[in-house]
Amino acid sequence: MGDTAQGAPITVARDLTAGDLAAALAAGWRDFLACPAFGIFFAGIYVAGGLLLYFALYRHGQVVWLVPAAGGFPIIAPFVAVGLYEVSRRREAGLARSWGAVLGAVRGRGDDQVLMLGGFLFVGVTFWIIIAHGIFAVFLAESGIGTESLALFATPTGMAMLAVGGAVGAAIAALFYAVTVISLPLLIDREVDFLTAMMVSLAAVRANPVVMLGWGALIAAVLALAMVPLFLGLFVALPVLGHATWHLYRRAVAR
Repeated sequence: MGDTAQGAPITVARDLTAGDLAAALAAGWRDFLACPAFGIFFAGIYVAGGLLLYFALYRHGQVVWLVPAAGGFPIIAPFVAVGLYEVSRRREAGLARSWGAVLGAVRGRGDDQVLMLGGFLFVGVTFWIIIAHGIFAVFLAESGIGTESLALFATPTGMAMLAVGGAVGAAIAALFYAVTVISLPLLIDREVDFLTAMMVSLAAVRANPVVMLGWGALIAAVLALAMVPLFLGLFVALPVLGHATWHLYRRAVAR
């Protein structure tokens, strides 16, 4: 539960079901088919960033660091999807879907609250990278294996490193998911500050823990699978999930 800038209460639903997730995915698919250019464009930004990171690490013989880098990608996915939320909002309201309006969504309702939340996400990714480097440094020192090959992960030390890093990364990702899954679409939809939006997002997750955490797990699994063929699967997965998250927000937050 949170308050808008005008003092009107924001109420979250407490009865979300798996059926709501299926309905959100179906609506997200329809939005993607109706406006594919926007989805491909925003997915392209995400894919380009991933490919640049891959080739940079590969060129410098640091392939092992692809694993923690890939773990941080889902954290920034919601911010990349901001434009998709605006496309879904405009399609739902019957408004024109111009590039200027959609790209301008990064400013939210014109008060830069989305950018401020984006800064929060950037800090989160930076924090994860620092933690991951610490974990990897400890295990790499013990293994005596270099960072130029993924063969490290086939060793007992590498498996232990994956287990520890995976557990820590999952906890960090879950936290950032909880504060952004509803807050970003809320900032696109209403005039609220980003702290209030984060509180509403947390309230929605607390009120529907199984469904909302299940949605987060589904997003993480789909994005991970979509990254495998040179990130190409993201051209469909990211837009559909982005549009679907908007529709889940509309179900989770009372109008």
